[in-house]
Amino acid sequence: MRKVTSYVATILMANILTIAAYAQNVTINGNVRNSNSKEGAGAVSVMVKGGETGTFTDDKGNFRITVKSLPVTLLISSVGFELQEVTVSSASKTVQVDFVPSNALGQEVVVAANRVPQRILESPVSIERISAANIRNSPVSNYYDVVTTLKGVDITTSSLTFKTPTTRGFNSSGNTRFNQLVDGMDNQAPGLNFSVASIIGLSELDVDNIELLSGASSALYGPGGMNGTLLMTSKNPFKYQGLSFLAKVGVMHVGAYRQRDAGAYNNWNLRWGKKVSEKFAFKINAELIQAKDWLGVDTRNYSRSGTTGLVIAGDRKTDPNYDGINVYGDETTVDMRAFFSQIAASLPGAANFIAANGLLTTPQNVSRTGYTEKELINPNTVNFKLGGSLHYKINNNTEAILAAYWGTGNTIYTGSDRYSLKDFKMGQYKLEVNNKNWAFRAYTTQENAGESYNMTATTRLLNESWKRSVTTDAAGNPTPLPTDWYIQYSYNCLSNRMSGMTA
Repeated sequence: MRKVTSYVATILMANILTIAAYAQNVTINGNVRNSNSKEGAGAVSVMVKGGETGTFTDDKGNFRITVKSLPVTLLISSVGFELQEVTVSSASKTVQVDFVPSNALGQEVVVAANRVPQRILESPVSIERISAANIRNSPVSNYYDVVTTLKGVDITTSSLTFKTPTTRGFNSSGNTRFNQLVDGMDNQAPGLNFSVASIIGLSELDVDNIELLSGASSALYGPGGMNGTLLMTSKNPFKYQGLSFLAKVGVMHVGAYRQRDAGAYNNWNLRWGKKVSEKFAFKINAELIQAKDWLGVDTRNYSRSGTTGLVIAGDRKTDPNYDGINVYGDETTVDMRAFFSQIAASLPGAANFIAANGLLTTPQNVSRTGYTEKELINPNTVNFKLGGSLHYKINNNTEAILAAYWGTGNTIYTGSDRYSLKDFKMGQYKLEVNNKNWAFRAYTTQENAGESYNMTATTRLLNESWKRSVTTDAAGNPTPLPTDWYIQYSYNCLSNRMSGMTA
């Protein structure tokens, strides 16, 4: 009986100690709002003065923080607002904080100039910055479109999902003079040697800020930064928590009678960030874009003579050497004079006709039949991105991050030729440790080109596969055969002209 009584006393004492321990922790609920607009202020830092406990407000300005005892003083801070101290003596009511906007300019913190945080006013170079709020309030289909509003930025748009920004000239699609970094990782595809824009990377809901360093930045970010560097930073799940969903819908090709009927544009975004404890947090995000892309419909005749080329008169029916702008495969061209003597031996009267009409004195260039863009490309654009990260705070000054970004889709790239990136896949995987005074980062980029192809080269090979233009020997010298396309074309051309046909 004495032993049982001892056990009961021990259990009661343990419960009392547990209750006392819980009683020491107090949870404070509060809301931070803009004192002018009375709207909730998101991503505002809430810290215990003199302590290490802290949190951030959600997008509506609400926060919850647990402290050991009351009263306590909370430090409320955010870029663009004055630092405020709020003393909380009771947790029975929601703490309402009216956050006063600051009129001081240049207080935004950037990292692009020196790779360490500093106020934008103290930066030795010009830096343009886009916040998550700027993106959220901009009526654009993609956050790359917001970059076009920055000073000194040019954008080359190859397709709906392939946009190339640059600064200080040398603008081109797939610019190798301009860096694009996503959370410190170079966004260029290993097989292409240039960044693939928003095909892979951050979903719109996960973009915290974008910094543009317009000018030479090779010393900090490598030789690709001759013209500038674009740094895109994702949201930290310790700071941005909760489930977010974004849908953008619209209509494309309205009135585009030469291309296709109007089509739908759909953009779906999902993000979930959660702080599991004061040490651990994670996030998952995804984005899906579905639309019908624009196709090149300019089939005007083009002359490649000279250094720049020019548009000339004629089409496939009137110009034997027709080379359409958005027509592929007709780049193969041969002067038929090389085959006239061979044909004359087998076509009665051909030799006299050739001599009488001076067919050997003027070029008789003929191109192969090409294919239009709508015959080669499926305009249904699909871009799917998936990303996530695990964050662990080793101590108050050190955070470890394991992150992955993966994307796939179809898009069009225009360089010296027109490229169809079909079922293109690319992933970037990173391990990073950040400290107040140092940082370590290791990442890898994995690419799978899928069924991508160069439309000019592919269509020329397609023509050669069903009928060879001109047979050649091992050394590349022409050895024409009667079955060759140009031999048959030259024979029929001479026969028709000898019979009186002029076209």
